[in-house]
Amino acid sequence: MTELEAIKARHSVRKYTPAPIEAAKADILKAAVSVINADSGLNIQLVLDEPRAFASGMWKYGQFSGVKNYFVMAGPRGKDAEERIGYCGEKLVLLAQTLGLNTCWVGLTYKKIPGTFTLREGDTVHCVIALGYGTIPGVQHPMKPAENFYESDGVPPQWFKDGIEAALLAPTAINQQKFKFILHPGNKVETKALFSMAGYTSIDLGIVKCHFEIAAGKDNFIWEQ
Repeated sequence: MTELEAIKARHSVRKYTPAPIEAAKADILKAAVSVINADSGLNIQLVLDEPRAFASGMWKYGQFSGVKNYFVMAGPRGKDAEERIGYCGEKLVLLAQTLGLNTCWVGLTYKKIPGTFTLREGDTVHCVIALGYGTIPGVQHPMKPAENFYESDGVPPQWFKDGIEAALLAPTAINQQKFKFILHPGNKVETKALFSMAGYTSIDLGIVKCHFEIAAGKDNFIWEQ
């Protein structure tokens, strides 16, 4: 399965079976985390066979069950780090999908369990990503019109349309999709995180940029800073 195939197959899953993640798959995920941390300056950690973070039934939204594996998405504070968390975390989500695993981004409905991860000075836990074998593969949310999410002078090229289509398949906090892509001359692509009372828009932007980049093709455009 390619990353693009994983984008189309991935859906958020909140209920998991007791089946453990096999050692070979865990090793692949750990190796990917190490590379991502070295390249990004983040402090992502994979926690395995730890059920306490999702043991509480106090939260009504999400209703997670059976979660005992998760990525701790830790790193420096600030919007730049949050966008990197989104981008790099979604790379791990798609990798997990290619391994036959299910995932779900989680912003609030979990507990931080002491001793399961370590933070460097200045780090914070931005969120976690639940991981494992879902009881069901998840379902796709209704799609909004692509034209709502981009600006372009004239008809955009196919690579841009492909990128937007993939971005619309990206998970965002409470499915808020508060982002905009702007195509400039010279195949320069600008992105904006729009205001949301729910927050998490910088993380969401990193996630959707990951999807866009995979589907559009890195060689077809330049990110406008």
